[in-house]
Amino acid sequence: MSGPTVDWATPRAPGTGAGEDESLRERKKRLMRQQLTDTATLMFMERGFDAIRVAEVAAACGVSEKTVFNYFPTKESLILDRLEGTMAALRAGLADRGATPVEAVLRILDGELTAMTSWLAGADDPAEAAVAMRRFGALIQASPSLRAHQSDMMDQFVAVAAGILGERYGLRADDPEPQITATALLGLWRIQFQSLSRHLDGAQTAAQVHQAVTGDVLRAARLIGAGLDSLTAAACSTTGTAG
Repeated sequence: MSGPTVDWATPRAPGTGAGEDESLRERKKRLMRQQLTDTATLMFMERGFDAIRVAEVAAACGVSEKTVFNYFPTKESLILDRLEGTMAALRAGLADRGATPVEAVLRILDGELTAMTSWLAGADDPAEAAVAMRRFGALIQASPSLRAHQSDMMDQFVAVAAGILGERYGLRADDPEPQITATALLGLWRIQFQSLSRHLDGAQTAAQVHQAVTGDVLRAARLIGAGLDSLTAAACSTTGTAG
C-alpha cells in the first residue's frame, strides 16, 4: 500500500526521528516505524479503525504481526504514537525554570501546530490535505478505543505535569493548586484541536489557519496565566519562595 506521508501530528518521541549521527540500523528502524504508522493511518482512515486488524497492517508492510508489536505496544499507538513526543516535551518544558508553565506549554503547542500547518502548506492540494486532517480527527472521535487511549494518555500528562509543578512550587503533586493548574494547561490541547476542526475548512490558507488557531489558544492561555497567580501565592505561603 502506498500513499503520502501522514506527518502532521505531534512531535515524535526522542530517538524516533532522524539525526546527524544516525546509524544504518537506527535509520532502518526509524523508516520501518514511519512505514507502519503511515500505512496504518491510511488504512484506518479508509476503512475505519475497528475494521482493520493489526495483521492486515503487517501484511501491507510485508512484515509479521509480531514485528508491528515490537514497534508499537498497542493497535491504538499505531496512530497516536506521537503523544509520546508530547510527553517528553512536556516534561522538559515544565521543568525549565526560565519559562512560566504557560509559556512552556504554548511553545509545545506552537511547535505541533507549525508541523501541521507546514504539512498543509506543502501539500499539492491544500484543500484536499485539510479534508484529510479533518478525517483524521473524525476517525479518533468515532472510535471508542482511540478516545479511551487518548484520554488515558491525557490523564498521564496531567499526573506528570502536576508532579513537576508541585516540585517547582514546593507543593505536593496531589495538592489542589498543581492539580487544577496541570488540568488547565493540558486543556489547551483540546482548545487547539477544536479550533483546528473549525478552521480547517479548505477556504483558509495554512498561514491563516495557524494565525486563527494560535489566537484561540492564546485567549484560553491568558485565563490560565491569571490563575497561576494563585499557585505562586500558595507556593509563597508554603515555602516563602516561588519558582
